[in-house]
Amino acid sequence: MIGLADYLILGALLFSLGVAGIFINRKNLIVLLMCLELILLAVNMNFIAFSAYLQDLAGQVFVFFILTVAAAEAAIGLAILVALFRNRGSINVGDLDSMKG
Repeated sequence: MIGLADYLILGALLFSLGVAGIFINRKNLIVLLMCLELILLAVNMNFIAFSAYLQDLAGQVFVFFILTVAAAEAAIGLAILVALFRNRGSINVGDLDSMKG
């Protein structure tokens, strides 16, 4: 049977992979958004694991709200990326450092 520690280790690995992706890749905004989604997925994994372990539904309710916020973040983030690509022709972070219109 899969125990609580196994789920927490998987959550820690997902979180570490997301943080490492943010620090390693600082050029592509799409990859940065994907790394943020991995971090949110790791948090969701921990909420679900503790919810199942403690036999409490509060963790699953938090996961529902986190997934809602993550979907909104992805939709708005991709819309901003499309607008930036249309204006600048690139989505590299190095090209987006100036704030001039």
